[in-house]
Amino acid sequence: MNLPDPESLLAQTETAVREAGRLFRANFRRPMRVDRKGRIDLVTDTDRAVENELKGLLAEILPGSGFLAEETESGGRLNGPTWIIDPVDGTTNFAHGIPFTATSVALWSEGRIQLGVVNLPLLDECFTAIRGRGAKANGEPIHVRDCSDLVEALAATGFPYAIETYAQTVVNQLERVLLSVRGVRRCGAAAVDLAYLAAGRYDIFYEYGLHPWDVAAGWLLVEEAGGRVSTMEDADYALGSESLLASNTLLHEKIRAVLAGRSSTCS
Repeated sequence: MNLPDPESLLAQTETAVREAGRLFRANFRRPMRVDRKGRIDLVTDTDRAVENELKGLLAEILPGSGFLAEETESGGRLNGPTWIIDPVDGTTNFAHGIPFTATSVALWSEGRIQLGVVNLPLLDECFTAIRGRGAKANGEPIHVRDCSDLVEALAATGFPYAIETYAQTVVNQLERVLLSVRGVRRCGAAAVDLAYLAAGRYDIFYEYGLHPWDVAAGWLLVEEAGGRVSTMEDADYALGSESLLASNTLLHEKIRAVLAGRSSTCS
């Protein structure tokens, strides 16, 4: 399948994602149906509605493309051009009336992410990226922050839904990071964390147990904004990797050493 011009494709995708964002605004802080996919993993009727609308809109933009979407086709495969969709990243936030939540849409083709959109409809911010053409927030270019000292860095992290598996590792790493950086934030939506890193608001983000739809668009945002993404073990990141470490590049090896327990210095 030949893809349309990337700029045109991104513009159409952003329009579709923003259109689906009206469901966020309509349903936020209203009574909603909340179901459980796991002990602490929630899904709302808004998750399903946003995903269904996006699949319809994106199928019109790129006929014949596939979907890897959190709520309806999480078992999909990346065969040919595939839309990777998280309709509501930060569902727990959404269900509790907290606005740190986003829609994440990425297009996978030819073995990698080609474009990404992370829309925060409740905060009126939309982050976009095209491979090889940079990243933007509301149409303005963004770049990671020029910070090379851990003591001046702001880090972000998240806690996996399978927290029973990772609890002790998470606690141990958090202690070391807290003693090494300026501060640590945990907003509860990986797509938001990665977009904020790309925009220079955070300098570091790390987490275990993320799914492809959590990170696909944000991964491209970070790299196109000048950052670096790997696993915490310094392997090349791939969708489905157990761990993710993203940084402004300058701090990557320093924070990786802290996470591994080899360093607790502040520089």
